[in-house]
Amino acid sequence: MPLLHNDYYTDRSSSRVKMRLPLVVVAAAALIIHPASAGTGDHKYKKGEHVELWVNKVGPYANPQEAYEYYALPYCAPATKHHPDTPGGRFNEWKSHSMGEILGGHALRHSGHDITFLQDADAESCTSKPLTKDQADQFKHAVQHRWFYQMYLDDLPVWGMVGEMLPKADSFVSKEKDDLARLDKMEDLSDSEIANLHPFVYTKRILVVSYNKDQIVKVDLTSEPKSLTEVKEGAKLEFSLHVQFSETSEEFHSRFDRYLDHEFFKHPIHWFSLFNAFMMVLFLMGLVALILLRTLKKDYARYGIIHDLEDGEDPDEKEALTDKVEDSGWKQVHGDVFRAPIYLQLFSALVGTGWQLVVLTLGVIVFAVLGPLHGEVHEERGKVMQAIIVCYALASIVSGYTSGRYFKSYFGTVQRRGKETGVQWQQTMAMTVLLLPTVTIAIFACLNAVSLAYGTINSIPFLVIVKLFFLWTLVSIPLCVVGTLLGRHAHKGTGNTFPCRVNAIPRPIPDDVPWYGKPSGLIPLAGLLSFGSIFIELYYILTSLWNYKFYHVYGFLLGVYAILTIVVGMTSIIVVYFCLNAENYLWQWTAFGSGASTAGYVFLYGIYYYIFKTQMHGLLQMSFYFGYMGLIALNLGLLCGTLGHWAASRFVKAIFQNVKVD
Repeated sequence: MPLLHNDYYTDRSSSRVKMRLPLVVVAAAALIIHPASAGTGDHKYKKGEHVELWVNKVGPYANPQEAYEYYALPYCAPATKHHPDTPGGRFNEWKSHSMGEILGGHALRHSGHDITFLQDADAESCTSKPLTKDQADQFKHAVQHRWFYQMYLDDLPVWGMVGEMLPKADSFVSKEKDDLARLDKMEDLSDSEIANLHPFVYTKRILVVSYNKDQIVKVDLTSEPKSLTEVKEGAKLEFSLHVQFSETSEEFHSRFDRYLDHEFFKHPIHWFSLFNAFMMVLFLMGLVALILLRTLKKDYARYGIIHDLEDGEDPDEKEALTDKVEDSGWKQVHGDVFRAPIYLQLFSALVGTGWQLVVLTLGVIVFAVLGPLHGEVHEERGKVMQAIIVCYALASIVSGYTSGRYFKSYFGTVQRRGKETGVQWQQTMAMTVLLLPTVTIAIFACLNAVSLAYGTINSIPFLVIVKLFFLWTLVSIPLCVVGTLLGRHAHKGTGNTFPCRVNAIPRPIPDDVPWYGKPSGLIPLAGLLSFGSIFIELYYILTSLWNYKFYHVYGFLLGVYAILTIVVGMTSIIVVYFCLNAENYLWQWTAFGSGASTAGYVFLYGIYYYIFKTQMHGLLQMSFYFGYMGLIALNLGLLCGTLGHWAASRFVKAIFQNVKVD
């Protein structure tokens, strides 16, 4: 294939790269862009037109990732033209999925029901064969652990409960109007609680489809309590679905509003948390301004006096005045402050990956905020996941450029003779390309193995893995290589861009400094402040991920992202200033750690959330929860660490720019 030609990676074919790169991006994007649509693209139906009902998953309500195919339970196929024994039937047929849908854990299959728009029909029913002991145990396990199922009709989700544990069927009285209203009240029953209870399964369902002219605007599913049938070996279960059409005046464009928990997401505490974070920003900005305007001003004055004394002619007067000048400490490291950090290649790769995540996060949030222009992201399955994949691939050029430029700027402070070797450049480029994907692949490989062992629908199919591999090799890696080359030549011919020379011999770092001059004492405090600015929003995000809520307040998220950027920058500047005052010139890793430490608190909060805010249980769900939380913490750490380093870098260059040195 010409897109994989080896000349792509040589300087002599740079013109070919420029011509082929857009084609590569377009071709790779075609692998993942596959929008989910309804039976008709415009969601409009004519009378008598088929409306497809898709079954998605079934599983315990407490464990979102423990989801199985709907017909993993011994439900029978409805007696329609789509029955498996009927030639040409569509029963259990796969719906076409986008990559984002598959990665999001969606596996829609045809329900086998034959629904036609605005045409009333008799209930579609089927009778199962006598239940075997294993099949009866399956239903019993599902009912005991509060399993529910999810279906889609015209891209609108509906949920239903499998059954109830009851002493007898007629003792159950439903106070809610449909299954959706009951789900939040569901709790698992322990073995001790079911001693006198028996499993009953709902066998009759009523599907009410509300329409406005030729469009479906609402779907409600209700399980009939009187249809509860006890599950036991040898029992025959007769399942039926009654479809009713009801006209409504609700508008199509607002049909998804009923799924959005406005009372939860727009609660006054949400606004208060944003205001509280904003006040923290003002406090930190005031503290940094105090350092810049007062403390540094005094430092400059002291250093100016010292510099003038060094030029004095009277030695006795010079010694007397010098004794009166108090040296604050940070100027003394001017010959080492721009020395390259240890493990320069690794640090360059971390900074490059962090900037890629900064751009990725901003791009996805802005894309979601602009939902009214291109379609709300919470209304289409997998749309956010697709945006993440596309933004990550395209932002690879940012990671390559920033890592290459950073390595280029600091390399001269490490090796003062000769030019840099190609091996070190290759190491920097390879780390930038492989660092985050390697960790991510390792985590997902473990989760995929667990998912396959349990037989859930959350395992990633081989074809999707192949598509992701081609996307990475055809788009992400080439863009990262191009970005690295651009960053490598960004300072070509300009020489050293730092305001101070770097001494040949490193200065020793004092050990006898107070705790507020040591990175080990400051970094945890910096992370705590940054975490304090986002933890309320983190609660809403985790609730959306693990408690079946649709996150839609992306304007809040954009504001919190801006606040986090400022708080991380301010705290990193303060930490670096105290460390420099203690004559510790190894500020690069300190600044990065100040921001990255936020991730530690996020992961600890994730543990608290798992224990006290959820009812999750089992190895499968625990693996997915902490695997995902680990990835979230890792990416957030890289992002915040990069922001903290960037702010501290600007600060260090600014203060040493105005210092008189010999």
